Amino acid sequence: MTTQTKADIFAALRDCFAADLAALIGGQSQRGTTPNAFIDLVEEVRDVLGASSLGTWQDASEDLDSALTYLTDALTSPAGDQPSILAWARTHLRNAIATVG
Repeated sequence: MTTQTKADIFAALRDCFAADLAALIGGQSQRGTTPNAFIDLVEEVRDVLGASSLGTWQDASEDLDSALTYLTDALTSPAGDQPSILAWARTHLRNAIATVG
């Protein structure tokens, strides 16, 4: 059984969500492969959606804000806690994209 590292899990989240998030703001998904680069993308999308007057976009921005909390917590949390923290981030990322879509 292989153990996933924090970098592996962030890479999986980036691979799964970066293109969809970037498409929401008309940007490019390739911004680097570090966890911080992915967090920067999520922050940018959150800010753009939050500035909108559309209620669904503002709701999605709130989900992204929650995802950001979990993503940043995962950077400093003990290794044993990271998978569950990142699972919560994944849930909020998925909800945000579904809300806008």
